[in-house]
Amino acid sequence: MAFEKFTEQTSNYRHLDKMSVEEILININKEDKTVAIAVEKSIPQIEKLVTVIVDNMLAGGRLFYIGAGTSGRLGILDASEIPPTYGMPFGLVIGLIAGGEQAIQKPVEYAEDSTEDGWQELQTYNVNKKDVVIGIAASGTTPYVIGALLECRKLGIATGCITCNPGSPLAAAADHPIEVVVGPEFVTGSTRMKSGTAQKLVLNMISTAVMIQIGRVEDNKMVNMQLSNEKIIDRGTRMVMERLNISDYEHAKSMLLKHGSVKKAVE
Repeated sequence: MAFEKFTEQTSNYRHLDKMSVEEILININKEDKTVAIAVEKSIPQIEKLVTVIVDNMLAGGRLFYIGAGTSGRLGILDASEIPPTYGMPFGLVIGLIAGGEQAIQKPVEYAEDSTEDGWQELQTYNVNKKDVVIGIAASGTTPYVIGALLECRKLGIATGCITCNPGSPLAAAADHPIEVVVGPEFVTGSTRMKSGTAQKLVLNMISTAVMIQIGRVEDNKMVNMQLSNEKIIDRGTRMVMERLNISDYEHAKSMLLKHGSVKKAVE
C-alpha cells in the first residue's frame, strides 16, 4: 500500500464560510463522533505499547513523548499531568517539543525539519535502554520525530508512535506503532482537530493504563495525588473518610495533611 496522507485530504464539507454557526458546530461534532471509533480499532496496538512501558518503568525506566506543534504540545500536557495526578516524581514522564519551551506557545519556524535535534535533546536526558520513547506526529512524516526514533532503534531503546496516517515513515521507525486513521479534517489539513483529539485520547489511555498497572491507583481512586489545592485536599479527605469508615472530616483531613497522600494516611 502506497503511503497516502489521509490527514491532508480535502474536507468532506464545502463552503464552510457560508455555514451558520449552528451548522459549523453540528458538523464539527459529527466529525468528532468518528474519532473514538477510530481509536477503538487501535486498542490492540495501544495494548502492546502499554505493556512495554509498564515493564520498563517497573524496571526503573522513564517514558518520553517527542513531537512538534500540536503533537508536541499534547505530549507535554500529558507528561505534566502525571506528577500532580498520580504523585509520580517529576522526570519519569517527559515531553519534548521541536523548538523547545518557546514552541509550547509560539510556533518556531523550521524546528520540526531537523532530523538531528530530536535525538540531541533526548541525549541531554541520558536516554537509555530502560526508557521508552513515543514519537507523536499526525502526518507521520515529521523529521524531528522520525530522526529521534531511528537513533533510539540503533541503540535498542524501545519506541512507539502515535500517528493518523497508515503506513507512514514514522510508523516504520517505531517498534510499536499506533495508527489512528480519522480521515480528512473538517478544515482541510487542520490536524489540531480530529487528529489532535485522537492523539489526546490515546495519550490518556496510555498514561492512565500505565499508572494503574504500576500501582498508582487503588480501586478507582487516585490515592497518590499531590495535595496542591483545596479541591484536591477535600477530595482526598473524603477518600480517607471512606477508606477508614470514619465520619470526622477534620480528623481525616489532619491525617491526610500529616501523611501527604491518601495512600499513606490509610496505611
